[in-house]
Amino acid sequence: MAQRRAEALSRARIIETAVELLDADGESGLTFRALTERLATGPGAIYWHVANKGELLDAATGAVVAAALAVERAAESPQDEVRAVALGLFDAIEDHPWLAAQLSAQLSRGPAGPVAPKIFESIGRHVRDLGVPKGSWFTATSALVHYVLGAAGQNAANARVVKAGTDRSEFLDAVSTAWEALDAEEYPFARAVAEEMRDHDDREQFLAGVDLILTGIGTVHALD
Repeated sequence: MAQRRAEALSRARIIETAVELLDADGESGLTFRALTERLATGPGAIYWHVANKGELLDAATGAVVAAALAVERAAESPQDEVRAVALGLFDAIEDHPWLAAQLSAQLSRGPAGPVAPKIFESIGRHVRDLGVPKGSWFTATSALVHYVLGAAGQNAANARVVKAGTDRSEFLDAVSTAWEALDAEEYPFARAVAEEMRDHDDREQFLAGVDLILTGIGTVHALD
């Protein structure tokens, strides 16, 4: 009976439910007890497919990243392809508040695992299509990957702070006002960009950063 029940409960369904729990309550909300309650099954059926919480977190991370990278988007050039992949990851990290931390942990703990090569492949093949020399593929792709994951992760962290307090416009207005009040001699730059911070759009700013890197890659290799 237990074996038939385990076979009826798929690994994909377990991972899907794990993502739902993570989205609702973060890593602390993902427990095998919560899984068994949500799936209306016993723990043995889950352990049949997943050995422990660490494996489940890795699988949930991989599933969300794979789904983000699999979305088809209209793109007319390698630059557009890079932007599309970058936005897919940006949106996934924004939609799943737990994802940034898990990506960081998984990439540092297991860079040989499936997530790192999947992200590098999705961006790197378009870097290659830009005409970047092979000897620079890894460096150029690394610059884009590190920016995308870092900027998207920071945006998600900022969003969590905003949700915990006030709405985004009020939060940015408060920060901008504080920057404008800084000492003019010690913080001339911060004061100068305070108004821009108040009115910026996160997605536009994120894509502008991607474009800066793409422009830099194109400029460097146009001189080779």
